[in-house]
Amino acid sequence: MRNCLIAVVMVAFSATAFADNQAQHARELTPADIAFEDNPAFPKGAQSMLIHGDPSKAEFFIIRLKFPPHYIVPAHTHPALESVTVLTGAMGSGMGDKVDTSKGKILGEGSLLILPANHPHYVWTGDEETIIQVAATGPFDIIYVNPDEDPRKKK
Repeated sequence: MRNCLIAVVMVAFSATAFADNQAQHARELTPADIAFEDNPAFPKGAQSMLIHGDPSKAEFFIIRLKFPPHYIVPAHTHPALESVTVLTGAMGSGMGDKVDTSKGKILGEGSLLILPANHPHYVWTGDEETIIQVAATGPFDIIYVNPDEDPRKKK
């Protein structure tokens, strides 16, 4: 199995203590509390913040991702079921091994996307920034269908 989403954990989670204590404490977060940071597991432009849990461990986690306008996440899979909620903006969702934005469906604010484990898919944004929230159980990873599109392998 590929390396777990360690890159996501390391970049978006300068607040490790925040994540360690979250299971024992109730928290209330507002959008102002969400500090997005660059995320090397995604093509340049994506930012994320870990809200709860640790994607590299066998536990429930929540992460928020912010995509800029006209952004594409190439075809990829995950080793576990993934639940994606569009919080702001809109996101295109397509199924398969190759990106084809003429196929798929546009998911607006409040839309939900449920993907089974190992299901190839891709997403894109239109003219506006989009924020999504991903909930899943780890260990979790993003495995690009075409390894050459994995930004973690590019230097």
